[in-house]
Formats: sequence, C-alpha cells, structure tokens
Amino acid sequence: MTGFDGAADYCYITTAGRVTGRPHTVEIWFGLQGRMLYVLAGSGHRADFVRNAKKAPEVTVRIGSRRAPALRATARVLTAGRDDLLARRLLLEKYAGADADLDEWGRTALAVAFDLGPAEG
Repeated sequence: MTGFDGAADYCYITTAGRVTGRPHTVEIWFGLQGRMLYVLAGSGHRADFVRNAKKAPEVTVRIGSRRAPALRATARVLTAGRDDLLARRLLLEKYAGADADLDEWGRTALAVAFDLGPAEG
C-alpha cells in the first residue's frame, strides 16, 4: 500500500518554469500504480508542464488537494510500450464515467510518468 489516494479526482503537478524558473502548477487527472503516477497531456509535447518537466524533471506532486503533502517526483515522457499502455488504461478506466468522450484523448494524448519520492518536510 502506497498511502496515496489514487481515488482522488485530481493531482497537482508543480514544475519549474523552463525560462523563469518560477513554480507553475497544473491540476490534472491521473492514474496511480504503486509509486508511479501517470497523466495524459492532451496538448502533447506543447503542454507547458511537459515542456517544463523535460527541461527540469524534478517536480512536486500533490494528490487530491493543493494543500496535500508535496511529494518529490521525477518526470519522464513515455514512448510506445508497456508503460505507455498502462498509463492510458489506468486513466481511461478511472475516468470512464466522465461526461466526455475520452476515446480520442486516450489514444492521442502524450503519456507522462512521475516516479514519486517521499513527502517533503
């Protein structure tokens, strides 16, 4: 058991701005398996949080609330393969009841993984 609330609707990923270095936080749907958190970026490589994380992969993640404990994480963009398929399956299963057609998003969004570390002080 990870102790993380994988049933929460959202997580909050804070990256360092690739130009300014200032923190930027995005609220996003997520899937969780063990200590690995997965998201799908609908804007692909153009998404600001993806561009920021590619430049500085050390990020913080809060699960369920902006006030939840900050977890250190290391981001990586997934390529086609087992982890990519797992990310898509986890998110599509979790959000299947949303009032939206998620099929295209589930096929075309960029999968990003975050290896969760311990909570910050």
